[in-house]
Amino acid sequence: MELHNLAVSGALTGDLPLGQLAAACDLGPQLAALVVGANDTLRAGYDIRTITVNLDAALAALTAQGATVLTACLPDPGRMLGLPGPLARPLARRMRSVNEVVHALDRRYGTVHVHIAGSEWVDDPRMWSVDRLHPSERGHRALARQFHQLLRADGTALGPPPGAEPQGPPPTRGAQTRWMATKGTAWVVDRCTDLLPELLRLALTEAGHRRRGETAELDRRAAADTAAALRAALERPRPGRRDTGRPGPGRYGSDRPGGPSPDLPDLADPWAAQPARPAAVTTNRAGVPGRAWAAAARSAAGTTPTTG
Repeated sequence: MELHNLAVSGALTGDLPLGQLAAACDLGPQLAALVVGANDTLRAGYDIRTITVNLDAALAALTAQGATVLTACLPDPGRMLGLPGPLARPLARRMRSVNEVVHALDRRYGTVHVHIAGSEWVDDPRMWSVDRLHPSERGHRALARQFHQLLRADGTALGPPPGAEPQGPPPTRGAQTRWMATKGTAWVVDRCTDLLPELLRLALTEAGHRRRGETAELDRRAAADTAAALRAALERPRPGRRDTGRPGPGRYGSDRPGGPSPDLPDLADPWAAQPARPAAVTTNRAGVPGRAWAAAARSAAGTTPTTG
């Protein structure tokens, strides 16, 4: 097994064509993990049309090479960060739109998809690192086990599933404090310039619509923008897939939201399949990037994670 970790902390979907995607395609992977999009929701330049174009291009390139692509939809960052309602609701709306795009493109390209946003372990604080946005080692292993179950169903993964229990000791409270004081503080400072002003504007808009009982209008606008972005993407011809002789992709977890069409899903209520969850989540574990993919691909060579 060869594991190539091309993930870059803080990467956006717009960063994929700037180097990560080409490097992944050059490796000719059998499996490629593409988990990206949450960082886009935390930027002032968020644009669901651009996100859709970038994800569609990445999936097209990887599947055209014959790779089986692993994808996942992600939980709402506002909830994970424990933000107050007026700030969390606009972020939740963005994440639902990104997840709807991921679901539609997964159906188009037949990826192996895990619906993290609906997984029971999302609310377990042990599954998340100190930043509350990335999985801990235990969380990575839970995700790896879900992927392994899907990959084993068609013989892609031949070995036993990765263990559920972490192999390394949990980070000490001192290590977590040092991380928050250095990298965590730098992240907050960056978001104060490229997100906070936009988020405050969105919160004021949210509050105004809420006073008038019109929050559903904000949902309808976001759904319409998402539908328009998907229609534009799905109207473009889908590239052909190189024949590798391996079983084709297209495996989903049992909790994958359904859709009446493999090409253009029913977008009348694109968020109906995304259940609401409690707002507060705490954690006391730090993440171990890359370890999950190594465990998930124990029996499948040529795995290339491309994530943010």
